[in-house]
Formats: sequence, structure tokens, C-alpha cells
Amino acid sequence: MQLEKNKFNKYIQDTVNSTITEYNLIEEDDKIIVAISGGKDSILTLQSIYQFHEISDLNFSIEAVCIDEGISGYRNKGIDAAKKNCKDLDIPLTIRSFKDEWDYNLDDIAKLYKSTCMPCGVFRRYLINKVGDQLSASKIATGHNLDDEIQSFLMTLSHTDIHKFSKFTPHLNQIHPHLIPRIKPLWKIPEKDVGIWCVLNGITIHQEECPYSKTSLRSKVKYYLNDLEEKKPGSKKAIFNSFKKTFNLKQADVTLIECEECGQASALNICKACQMDKEIKELL
Repeated sequence: MQLEKNKFNKYIQDTVNSTITEYNLIEEDDKIIVAISGGKDSILTLQSIYQFHEISDLNFSIEAVCIDEGISGYRNKGIDAAKKNCKDLDIPLTIRSFKDEWDYNLDDIAKLYKSTCMPCGVFRRYLINKVGDQLSASKIATGHNLDDEIQSFLMTLSHTDIHKFSKFTPHLNQIHPHLIPRIKPLWKIPEKDVGIWCVLNGITIHQEECPYSKTSLRSKVKYYLNDLEEKKPGSKKAIFNSFKKTFNLKQADVTLIECEECGQASALNICKACQMDKEIKELL
């Protein structure tokens, strides 16, 4: 059993290492901020980057950020898992909350939207980037696995938003000084393998599903793909290989400016987070 565990762990780490080196996700003197929720994907991202650091000749640093959206009975467990894993690896952790930034929790605004995931996604991305910018990060590592990328690709395809196809890579370019590039070390790893890794190694993670996730389109796409994969094995890999062909597409030319309200990078005079915050405060 120990031999099988070691073999599986080697497969996971080798896959992450090859993704990092093939796509130059981490370079000399990088400051990597890992976005962690306490769930399996983000914790594997943290642990695997740490392991890569231990064997790499590259000189780079690692920190982590955890966002507290304010979901009663749920988020505190994820924060506890994030704290434990960061403490075990001696990695500095920064925790920021919706409440501190905007004076309300996600629970307070949940009923204002058909899908609570919409404001949550906007605010989470904003805060993660803001913390990364404040910490002078060169890159932000996220826990997007192979399944996540396939889901995002199909959602984009369904909206015929083809100018976004070029974003389906493990490394996005920096297009503004205050917009920190994202990297995805788990890009080639299926979600089920992430779960197996956690079980085999007894890793402390937050296993509960977000109570608001059932309202999202992503949840529906996820269940559809899992059903398709069960009926036609290899379907996910085929979709994955198809969107890899979009790499040659040029990233959309976007001129970013600084938001007049908060100073963060934005395509508009007022960024999406500030616009949404104004709308919410008018409704509360």
C-alpha cells in the first residue's frame, strides 16, 4: 500500500513539476502568492509548489492568501484548514474578508442575486488580486484543475465568447502593473486525482461544498461532464485537447486603466467590484 501511495504521489508531483517547467510558471526571483480556500485543490497547489521549491534550483518565495467571504457555518472551517497547512509548511498567510473590505458578508447579499456565485466571484478575484498587488507578488497561483478548465471552456463556448479562448492556458500574461498574472500548476490533473491525493496522505482540508454552489451554471456543467465521462470515458480529455489548440490565438487586446474609485486595474473607469458594491449598498 505504501508503495502505491508513493507511486501516486510521484505522479502528482511530477505532473505539477512538468507543468511548471514546460510553461515557465515559476521563474527566478518570483514571489508566488497561492490563493487558498482550505479545499483540496488549493491545498494541493500550496503543497506541490512547496515541494517544487524544495527540489528546484530557482530562487523564489511563497506566501498565501485566504478570502473570508462570510458564509456562516462554512468558511471558518476552510480558514482553519488553510491556517494549519500554512503553519505546517511555515508559509506566511494573509486573510482578508468581504466584511472588512465592503462592510457586508456574502450571506448579507445572497438574496440580491439569482446566483450568489456572481458577486462572490467578482469580489474574490478582486481581493485576491489586491492582496497580491499589495504584497508585490509576481504571480498568483490558483487551484484550477483539469476539470475546472474544461468547465470554463464549455461555459465560454456556450456564450460564443471566443475572444476569451486564449485564456485557457496555465499561465496568463501580465497586461497591467496592478493586475497580477495567474498560474495554474494543477492544470493537467483531474479533480478525482486531487481527491485521491488528499485521502492517501491524510491531508487536512475543508471537504464541504459551498452552500451557494448549487445556484451556479458551473455546478450544472460539472454534473453534466461527470455523467458524460461515465458514459463515454475519455470525453474530458478530448475536450481538454481541443481547447489546447486555442493557445495560438492572440490574447484579446485590452487597454486597462486604473479604477477611479479604488485604483485597481480595470477596463472601465469604475471597476466591476466597485460598480457592484455601489449597487449592493443601494439595495441593502
